[in-house]
Amino acid sequence: MLICMANLVQAMAGPDVIVRPAHMELSEPSIAAGFASCVEAGATEVTVFPYMLSPGRHSTSDIPRMVAEVSASYPGVSFSVTPAFGVHEKLGEIILNRAGIEVDASFDETTASRCWDPACSEQLCGDACRAKSDLSELEPASNPHF
Repeated sequence: MLICMANLVQAMAGPDVIVRPAHMELSEPSIAAGFASCVEAGATEVTVFPYMLSPGRHSTSDIPRMVAEVSASYPGVSFSVTPAFGVHEKLGEIILNRAGIEVDASFDETTASRCWDPACSEQLCGDACRAKSDLSELEPASNPHF
């Protein structure tokens, strides 16, 4: 399925973007092979997306460490690792779609961007928090998430 998703993302991104799948463990291509494939195709910047629902040890520690290690072999190539999926309204839409339920018409972008942790603790989603990334540029006093 990872190969299918990589092919879909490649088609959506267009020919000017290089998309390659990679596995952290247990299957090929490895992160090292995926990184190398991007560089061989001409990438000078590699963005790694951990295809995981929630932030956890693999997406926040293991994968960034593994990418940093392999990047040492490519000194002219910069890299970054994004947060995991986390909480995002597009994932909610997919769940509702699969269940045959329409998104309520009153649900909008402003509603989607709020923090969904009842305690607003910043602990549940970490860097994968949509509200945190969308609201981080606001003044702290006007930011209900922080």
